[in-house]
Formats: sequence, C-alpha cells, structure tokens
Amino acid sequence: MSTLSPTAAPASPLADRPVETTRSWKLPIGYAVFTVLALVFFVVLHRAGTTTFRLANAGDFFALPDVPLPAAATGYVVVLLLAVATVYAFIEVRAFRTVPLWVTSVFAIVFVVGFLTWAAAGATIPLPGLLVGALGLSVPLVFGALGGVISERVGVVNIAIEGQFLAGAFTSALIASLTGSAWVGLVGALVAGVLVSFILAAFSIKYLVDQVIVGVVINAFISGLTGFLYSQVLSPNEETLNIGIRFPRIEIPLLHQIPVIGPVFFEQTVVVYLAYIAVAVVTFGLFKTRWGLRLRAVGEHPQAADTVGINVTSTRFWNVSLAGAIAGLGGAYFTLDATGGFTKDMTAGAGYIALAAVIFGRWDPIKATLAALLFGFASNLQNTLSATQSPVPSEFLLMLPYVVTIFAVAGLVGQSRGPAASGKPYIKN
Repeated sequence: MSTLSPTAAPASPLADRPVETTRSWKLPIGYAVFTVLALVFFVVLHRAGTTTFRLANAGDFFALPDVPLPAAATGYVVVLLLAVATVYAFIEVRAFRTVPLWVTSVFAIVFVVGFLTWAAAGATIPLPGLLVGALGLSVPLVFGALGGVISERVGVVNIAIEGQFLAGAFTSALIASLTGSAWVGLVGALVAGVLVSFILAAFSIKYLVDQVIVGVVINAFISGLTGFLYSQVLSPNEETLNIGIRFPRIEIPLLHQIPVIGPVFFEQTVVVYLAYIAVAVVTFGLFKTRWGLRLRAVGEHPQAADTVGINVTSTRFWNVSLAGAIAGLGGAYFTLDATGGFTKDMTAGAGYIALAAVIFGRWDPIKATLAALLFGFASNLQNTLSATQSPVPSEFLLMLPYVVTIFAVAGLVGQSRGPAASGKPYIKN
C-alpha cells in the first residue's frame, strides 16, 4: 500500500469525486478475480442453450414478455463488461480516487445475470419468485444488521445477534401458540431480544468483560437453552406449545400488481413491512435526530460526550437494549412468517451473516440493508438453481451464501473504519 500527501495528490478532473490520501487495491483485485471466474465458466466452459427469464405474474397490471438469453453469447458480453469495469477500477484506485458504489452494484448485477444464464441454460427462471425468496431470506438479516449498526455505533460490538435471533424465534413461537395470536408472539420476541441484550450490556458495559467473548458465550448459552427447551418442552407438546401460527400475507392495493417488484415488496406479511419501517426510522433517527447524535458521539468519543453531559453508560445500555429488540424481530420472522414453528438452531448462523452485513455496509443502515439483501439473494440461489437441475454441485450451492459473505467482507470492503470506541469499555475518570 502506498501513500501520498494530500498536497501531492493528483488533481481530479471531477470536482465532486473524493480524492483519498491512501489507496487499497482490494476492490479492483476482487473485480479481477470475478472477471477471471466469469471467463473460465462463461466462456471456456460455456454451455449450450437459452435461459429464459420470466418477468410476469398472472395478477400484474400488464404482462411483461419473457427474456430469452443465449448462454454462450451472454457469457462473452458479460466477460467484456466485467473486464471494462475492472480496468476502470484499477485506473480509479491508481489515481487515489474511490470507485463509486453504483459501479460495484452494476458489476454485481452483470455477474449474477451471467451466472444465472450459464447455470440455468435450457431452463426458465421465474424472476419474481427468485426475488420473493431472496427478500424472505433477507428480512431477518436486515433486522439483525440494524441492531448491529445501533449497537456498534454506540460502542458495543454485538456478536450476540445469533442468540437474539434464537431467543426471539423460540419465544414468539411459544407465546403465539399459547395465546393464539401472532401479534402477542411478536411482542414476546421483542422482550426476548431485550433480555438477551441485557446480559450483553451488563457484562460488557458494567463489568467491562471483553465484548466479543461475552457475545460468543451468549450465543452458545442461548443455543443450548433453546435446544434443551425444544426437546424437553416444545417437541413433546407440539399440538399446544408449537402450533406454528403465522401472519397472513397482506396485499397492498394496486402496488402489488406492479410487474416484477409488486409481488416482491407488496405481497408480504406484517413482519416484512415492519422491516421497511425499521430501516427508514433507524436511518432517520441515527443521522437526523438528537438521539442519533448522542448515540454516535458516545460511539466515537465517549470521553468528549461525557464532558458535555451525556451519560455514556446509560446511553450504551439502553441503545444496546434497543438493538436487541430489533434483532428479536428478526428472530420472530423465522417462526411467525417463514416456517410457523420453532426447531432447534433454526437460525443456522444467520446472526453472524447479519454481523457481516454490518461490516460490509460500513456501519450505515442503508448500506447494511443492501448487504443483507445481497446475502439473502445468495442464499436463495440454491433453491432456484436446484429447481432448474443446474450442473452446479448442490454442496457448492449450500455454501454459496457463506462464500459470498467471506469474500464480500474480506475482499470488497476495502478501507473502512468502524466507530472509534466500538468494542472499547469506557471507564470514567
């Protein structure tokens, strides 16, 4: 990595483009790796046939035509576009400029289109169904990522998202079964998430225990506790304690008939609509309100915040609790929307992927949400490609979301800095 003083930085022809004093080659190298992979699979190992993308549903305002893409020709076009983007990224980084986010977004979309066309050659991919499934798998990650952003912004690393998911899922299934109401189960998930976060806050804020260690221990404890209660309490009494009550899907009038995006975003349950609201509220609150200013001040420079009269301990404690409540909603999605009943370790490590979305999204609610959507899409690819009898091995499809998570965080984040005081206990002088 090379450095250059701000005064010696080359002048940019675009005044509104940020010029950095350091440069990281992670992003262009990541582009290059994906371009080489595309060249090998889409061109060298090309497949014959045409992949048809179905865009329309029966209830849409108007029917969009199917889009057929010849696998071989599409592979050549995709590789060319990826190569151009890679060269552009190297030029920008070499000139100490940041690669715009939209370039990475377009790069990812082009690669995904090429991969789907290659993997499903000769078959039909229902695009609305693919996106509906991807959104469903993304919703708990969105809640977890929002909880992680709030917690880390206030200075506490929330490794315990997985435990908050499990506690929310177990409690919502149990309370909904006992009361016969999914709404009461949803409230129970909120309370469960808060109770788990109390443990994290107490040990990390008051007793100054290492936050990562506390989070890992909490995850192991909640996993064991819910697994024990499931086998000893829920499983023998499925008819009364684990009925599987779920929220019904609600169609937003007119909006749900918009082609492609209508069925994806506007034919969902209450939990999904709450996710939309949560993203908007957390984003606005974090950057436009007094609460958000205090929260970010405590996470960046707690001593300065304390000097101006902000109670650092109290601010951290209650915001970590809020983060737990939001993550508890993510746990409720598993039982009140996705499956309808609790099973042992049903979250399957989603909390850790949500934490990766926080890092990939650079501790920003909107970017973390987009990262969660990316990971959810990668998870749903295994379902779609399995239905098309793709030659991609099923084992690879199962590990695909985790591969994408690792590569995104390690290879594409580049230079990013989390909140300065995140993970550091505050001791008042």
